[in-house]
Amino acid sequence: METQFLAYDYPLLGAFWTVMWIFLWVLWFILLFHIIVDIFRDHGLSGWAKAGWLILIIVLPFLGVLIYVIARGKSMSRRQMEDVRDQKAAMDEYIRATAGSSTADQLDRLSKLKDSGDITPEEYERAKAKLLR
Repeated sequence: METQFLAYDYPLLGAFWTVMWIFLWVLWFILLFHIIVDIFRDHGLSGWAKAGWLILIIVLPFLGVLIYVIARGKSMSRRQMEDVRDQKAAMDEYIRATAGSSTADQLDRLSKLKDSGDITPEEYERAKAKLLR
């Protein structure tokens, strides 16, 4: 006769251990992903060094990750911060380029053009009137 397992046959401690192991595996894969991304992000490493780190992490994953975090852990955070800073600067530049400039910015530029003598006072007044319409 085949035994049938019901949900209440699974002890609470067993469920806790199962959830903990799943959590640890997810953490492991996140750490592995971050390290692999960091290897490719580092412009200071040569291609051979990147290949060496990847081979070490693939062949001996736990030892490779441990050695990488010990040897290059501090510079990992620096590279990630630089990447975030570069992404933010690119996004800000994109926003500035697509949003255009305000009327006050355009009037300020017109005033500077008039002060430098690039446009005449009459041209300044026409452009100003056109902007303020």
